[in-house]
Amino acid sequence: MIVEQIWTGNAYRNFNYLVACPETGDALAIDPLDYAKCLKAAGERGWNISQVLNTHEHVDHTGGNRGIVGATGAKIVGHRDAGRRIPNVDRGVGAGDVIRVGKTVELECLDTPGHTMCHICLLSHTDRPALFSGDTLFNAGAGNCHNGGHPEKLYETFGSQLERLGGDTLLYPGHDYLVNNLGFTLDREPDNATARRMLERYRDQDPDDALVTTLAQERAMNTFFRLDSPSVVAKLAGDFPELGDSPDPKAVFLKLRELRNRW
Repeated sequence: MIVEQIWTGNAYRNFNYLVACPETGDALAIDPLDYAKCLKAAGERGWNISQVLNTHEHVDHTGGNRGIVGATGAKIVGHRDAGRRIPNVDRGVGAGDVIRVGKTVELECLDTPGHTMCHICLLSHTDRPALFSGDTLFNAGAGNCHNGGHPEKLYETFGSQLERLGGDTLLYPGHDYLVNNLGFTLDREPDNATARRMLERYRDQDPDDALVTTLAQERAMNTFFRLDSPSVVAKLAGDFPELGDSPDPKAVFLKLRELRNRW
């Protein structure tokens, strides 16, 4: 499996992806908002984009579909319950469905509600697994739930699915929010040495050559995985005395998501 991460350079800081089979040159475009850059990258690599996968229905992830399909005839894949929110879907998918790219690439669909209620993440069936997480999981952060989502569902997605993935899993998110998210981690957990080192090292990173983290790294620096950190819990209890000294993980997650909305 070959992964091409494409930095759009837009105001929303989107990442687009091409996932290609090295044997056939067949490629899947994931959330190809900047379709011109995606087509250019595929052309330079000699790849044929035959499928488009939208992780969810927001226009900054679906807005390039028409351009890709017009140029390549690619088929559109989306959540089976997205309905008309993703126009012209050719294949609806749900949990456990597999998207095959060429002869060698298999990507398993995870049904991951929270950011929206019709959100798909893709997990590669490779020796070194990779997660294409859309707007569910970011570097050092989690998706918001403003436009069609629900924070309790996002908590369930983290706890029942993302927490179970191997620590060596590579993370390919839908946006570059690393610096802001690390700032939030340090606001909530000032003694998080991993987050502080990461912020110092990657504060001025080039998004065209962005850091690719693992889930092990995320669990060390991403506040939304650190619900039992004594520092996180103590600071949160100080801000919200009604939580008590031993709040349950769900209450911690929901308060963190609420705080991040206005941080």
